[in-house]
Amino acid sequence: MALPTTDTIVTYPDGDVSSTGVVVHVEPVADGRSAVLLDTTACHPVDTAWPDQPADRGTLITAQGPLTIVDAVTGGVHDGDLHLGADLPVRTGTEGWTFVVAHVVDGTAPDVGQEVRVEVDRDHRAALSAGHTACHLAALALDHALAGAWTKEAPTDALGNPAFDSLAIASSRIHAFGSADTYRIGRSMRRKGFPPTALGCPRVAPGSAASPRAAPTSPAAARTSGASPTSAGSRSRSRRVR
Repeated sequence: MALPTTDTIVTYPDGDVSSTGVVVHVEPVADGRSAVLLDTTACHPVDTAWPDQPADRGTLITAQGPLTIVDAVTGGVHDGDLHLGADLPVRTGTEGWTFVVAHVVDGTAPDVGQEVRVEVDRDHRAALSAGHTACHLAALALDHALAGAWTKEAPTDALGNPAFDSLAIASSRIHAFGSADTYRIGRSMRRKGFPPTALGCPRVAPGSAASPRAAPTSPAAARTSGASPTSAGSRSRSRRVR
């Protein structure tokens, strides 16, 4: 089965929650499911480079009936091979690759060439968008709260405060109306001029255990952020998966 040679056109940056597209490829994947590639989609996939935000939920409406989109991932085509999700070895936009959105569905996949419709769960997207916004706002607030603790000059955030969030973050996971973020606070942060004691945790000698009464901030600190359902999210505007 031929693989696409042009990037998927994506319309979610414009806020679209529905789209019509033509099936350009169907790839069998694990658990008897299929990854359906369309020429155009409003479905926001997981970005393998920044997998902190989950994919949209939605429905693929075909001539045979509706199929639940159980996942949506970014894929890439190179040298006749299709790489999906975590198997994609390059960032989107890498020269010489074709980038696609794969809609993972259960059931009988539509035929190549069939026109189908994507309907995104708008409430789920709005909840994730609010969580994404909350994550950014909480990061700026954290940077501001810790600004006075630095002993050296450091790169700054959009508001001019030392960028603790971007320098120390180890992982981030956005969820409905919030996010959970984990930070690494060890030697590299001390070298940059941030003392762990600024977060109220004692200095822990190598090989020793921190007191169970101490806040879980060294070597890793955790932050959760939340937002009301009315919070608005933001995404960069792009016409193709690049």
